[in-house]
Amino acid sequence: MDKNSRRIIKVLIAFSTLFISLVVYLSYFEIFQASKIINNNYNKRQWINEEYVLRGIIADRNGKTLSFSEKNNSSQIRHYPFGRVYSHIIGYSFKEYGKAGLESSYNKDLLNIKKNPIQEITEKIMGPKEKGNNLILTIDHEIQSYAEKKLRGKKGAIVVLNPKNGEIYAMVSKPDFDPSTIKKQWGEITEDKNSPMLNRATMGLYTPGSIFKTITATAALENNKAERSIDCKGFINIDGYVLKDYRGAVHGTIDMKRALEVSCNVFFSQIGLELGEEKLKNTAEKYMLNKEIPFELQVKESTFSKESMTRPELGASAIGQGKILVTPLNMAMVAGAIANDGAMMKPILVKEVIDPKGRTLKMNIPQVLSRTSSKIVADEVKSMMVAVVEEGSGKNARIKNIKVGGKTGTAENQTEKEHGWFIGFAPADDPKVAIAVVLENIGITGGKSAAPIARDIMETALSRLK
Repeated sequence: MDKNSRRIIKVLIAFSTLFISLVVYLSYFEIFQASKIINNNYNKRQWINEEYVLRGIIADRNGKTLSFSEKNNSSQIRHYPFGRVYSHIIGYSFKEYGKAGLESSYNKDLLNIKKNPIQEITEKIMGPKEKGNNLILTIDHEIQSYAEKKLRGKKGAIVVLNPKNGEIYAMVSKPDFDPSTIKKQWGEITEDKNSPMLNRATMGLYTPGSIFKTITATAALENNKAERSIDCKGFINIDGYVLKDYRGAVHGTIDMKRALEVSCNVFFSQIGLELGEEKLKNTAEKYMLNKEIPFELQVKESTFSKESMTRPELGASAIGQGKILVTPLNMAMVAGAIANDGAMMKPILVKEVIDPKGRTLKMNIPQVLSRTSSKIVADEVKSMMVAVVEEGSGKNARIKNIKVGGKTGTAENQTEKEHGWFIGFAPADDPKVAIAVVLENIGITGGKSAAPIARDIMETALSRLK
């Protein structure tokens, strides 16, 4: 082979390599990066679309309009008629400050932006469509409004969902902001040390405290560690670390059912030590700790330590202290999974996307996200949670003529005041609603603080869902 032939071959190889690299890059960009670029707040094209496309309506499950746009000469005005009630769900859309919430994650749908090349060419020739698509949420406006009122003046979050299909009925985070006045208050809101723009329901990570005992109970039942009693003297010494029951309560001889009723730390820390780190972590991960929860809004991962723990750390983790952090959404899903025979459903916030003529373009179908336990185990935990409300620390969650299951939590944290928790479901014999309530630094037990709020919201929800 002469020199010219070799040179030609080298050039062909070089061009082929460059061509293949370009194809790989464009394919990667199209599959993994294109949607991020399109939805990026700094992408000028999405704002150009807003100049001629009337942004779609966002409505609740019953068709009540929660957000809409109106033409104003050459621009449009976005309206949020319920203000702060939906600040962390719907979010906002303003050219000056970008987008948040569903306004961001469903921006393409609300503007009817298509990726189809033929449609792109058609729009260039004939002009764009004038109206975007509409979102129908799983939210019930009356339940959402009531939950928002119950949380006013407090810090924390509430999540209410259907345990059988994962649909979210209400999701509230406090403190919040009013998207209707965000232009006037942007500086004040963004500089607020209380972080009103943080969606605590999905992005807030909290020490769970005793609500985590439902997961420890599941692990014990799954691993045949539940059929036993211990003598609770109000404390347990784990390799020199003394772990106490709340206010030093002494429970005496106690089994798991009674231990969950009175939220006995000594019992569950002992069970955690007997289970061992791996079995407890495996059960926690079935409940989606250390895993990404697919959702229409950003969600932080709940965490159970992946590093090796000391015995004191394991004992603390078994009662929801130590190296565990959870989101309220995740804990509402935990309650829902127990209520739903051990099947944790994928959470759904947007029921469907419809075009301006009312035709369904997309629909979120319920699906099982994780099998947390067998039905037999779930039923046993459910029965114990009913006893918590009827006989134990959750009495303030009782609803007349309705059987309620639940678990209270009083979680120590880096401040001097504990978080108050309640997770639960109702009716226990045919669950229609599951809930998680967390009150930041409330300084009193979850049974006294969060349980009454959960009771009132569940009662309201059940009256709406008949």
